[in-house]
Amino acid sequence: MVNHQTIGDRAAHLSPEDLAALRENLHEQRLFRQEQLRRIAAPPRAEDLLRRHSAAQAEVDVKVAASARMVLADVEAALRRIAEGRYGMCHLCRRPVERERLLIVPQARYCARCQQVREAGR
Repeated sequence: MVNHQTIGDRAAHLSPEDLAALRENLHEQRLFRQEQLRRIAAPPRAEDLLRRHSAAQAEVDVKVAASARMVLADVEAALRRIAEGRYGMCHLCRRPVERERLLIVPQARYCARCQQVREAGR
């Protein structure tokens, strides 16, 4: 019971419709990234062999696959946070992540301010 009250308090800035739309978006992103990784890992077709023979193309494939895996992990983490009632809270300041930010980047872990601080520290 306490957990459900906490969920409601934390997600108050997101309507049930917002959460449903964000969850759907995350599911679509997960499917897209999974398919992207399958295509990269699949044995090349005959017409692809002509285009993929260069070391540069192989390097691009490795980087695209790494990026897809990273986004997929972020998407799956966001889906877990929704299921656990922790979605939409900044991992640093524990304040709500702006609704507009979540609508653009539904897997966001940080509010805009904390994201800027993290990026400045790189």
